[in-house]
Amino acid sequence: MSKPNTGTRFSGSSDKSRSLYAAAMRYFERVATLGSIRAASRDLNVASSAVNRQVLWLEETLGLSLFERVGRRLVLAPAGEILLAHVRRTYSDFDSTIGELDALQGLRRGSVTIATVESISEKLLPTLISRFRQTYPGIHVSVVVSSSDEAAGLVERGEADVGFTFNPPERAALTISYSVTLPIGALMVPDHGLNRPGPLKLVDCMRYPIVLPTKGMSLRSHLDAALAQVSTPLRTYVESNSLRFMRALVKGGNVISFQTKVGCEEEIESGELVFRPLSDRPLQDDRLCVVTSARRSLALSAGMFYDHSVSYFRAQLLADDANSAS
Repeated sequence: MSKPNTGTRFSGSSDKSRSLYAAAMRYFERVATLGSIRAASRDLNVASSAVNRQVLWLEETLGLSLFERVGRRLVLAPAGEILLAHVRRTYSDFDSTIGELDALQGLRRGSVTIATVESISEKLLPTLISRFRQTYPGIHVSVVVSSSDEAAGLVERGEADVGFTFNPPERAALTISYSVTLPIGALMVPDHGLNRPGPLKLVDCMRYPIVLPTKGMSLRSHLDAALAQVSTPLRTYVESNSLRFMRALVKGGNVISFQTKVGCEEEIESGELVFRPLSDRPLQDDRLCVVTSARRSLALSAGMFYDHSVSYFRAQLLADDANSAS
């Protein structure tokens, strides 16, 4: 039994959206998020008995138990988890609809939630958002930085409108709207012993201290595939789920890390770090993707951001290698 996600936040036009939704569903969502009838009643500013009646009515109508009591908390039963996912998708759809109605009134308001991996958040995304807001200053932008899998999951669950991720899973609920293939290379300081002309393979790097991304990261899956073809024993210097931290270790001396150029642009341009592509076949096709939900259309504000982001990525990430999904 998983605990309800207490980190979910509603912003922008969500208060209006929630007021439009049936009381039973609103009360259920508060109980699920806060874990108790009493906490929900305080948050809603209504009597506990009223909240309890609405939840009981839902359970009687559906013929299913929505909660289980664990200690002093109420946690979601399987039926409750399904219903909560529906409620959150509905809130998100309401927010999008209200944003579109506001736009029709000439208010140019709305919101877009973005899920992104760390490397995109380093340089590409800040510039992208700054340019977007120059054209659409009234649109509220929320950004969640997470792993590749979680960024795709947020879009799939309707908790984000647009996702920037690497190698997303092939699922019916996701649409890969745009993608570009990027090679993985070795990052090192300019005076490193491997910074010399000629091809470079992963096995060459293993003679030096290396820092690996943790398992579960997109980069690690490609590296593991390449390592499976190497007989040399792996001697990992350190593992981390932070690309920025890995680059900091590289700057400290003889250490090598493995990344794409995305997120390292400034260090490479300044000469602080050197990026050397690796010739191992599994490291040639790390695929950066823009993903959207296949289950609902983008709202006007999110659609504006998506169009803006695709145009920007095409200009920045070698358009000849990019391909748009039809």
